Amino acid sequence: MFQRWLSVVFLAFSMGFLAAGAQAQTPAKPQPFNEGFAYNRLAVSQPVSPSDKVVVTEFFWYDCPHCADFDPMLEAWTKKLPAGVVLQRVPVAFSPQFVPQQHLYYALMALGKLNDDMQAKIFNAIHKQRIPLGTPEQMANWLAQQGIAKKAFMDAYNSFGVNAQVKQATQMVTDYQIQGVPTMAVQGTYTTSAAMPEANNNQKVLEVVDFLIKKVQAAKK
Repeated sequence: MFQRWLSVVFLAFSMGFLAAGAQAQTPAKPQPFNEGFAYNRLAVSQPVSPSDKVVVTEFFWYDCPHCADFDPMLEAWTKKLPAGVVLQRVPVAFSPQFVPQQHLYYALMALGKLNDDMQAKIFNAIHKQRIPLGTPEQMANWLAQQGIAKKAFMDAYNSFGVNAQVKQATQMVTDYQIQGVPTMAVQGTYTTSAAMPEANNNQKVLEVVDFLIKKVQAAKK
């Protein structure tokens, strides 16, 4: 009788030990996205403003067809951003021919005319209507049809403030090591784009950005 009881106790102990061992050997839940495959970490984090927000930055170029395809999805995604998260855009200049469209973006911002509708109109004009918007004259003529006076636009285009913002944007392209567009950055620390193997389409890119936002929010707590 004692031997039978001892056997039951030993069996129960053994099963408990095996269960504990199996639990200990259960692998940790894998991250949904991995550094180097879905996103990169900048060697030097860049300052963001406002500092009390999680800042998401889109680097783009108006003439880029991939940016045009991405823009409607980005606009829809932006409308669902949680409190404390903001989107900022930075027009890039990989060569001198890009610079006028940097001025276009910041001139419209200075005039208070830059909104989601205007972004969509510009992309639509270039990529669907095939209207060239590569020079200030072309831009001024097209914007006049949108109700923006030519002189007001040209004054803003050539203003000191817009020139300063263009210079800052070009420096950010270097600081963030941007090599293609569209590229998304989160909190001046992480970058992702559809060129990454785990973020190889627009929807995946936004999923990675959501993941990085949560990562930054968790680190702030």
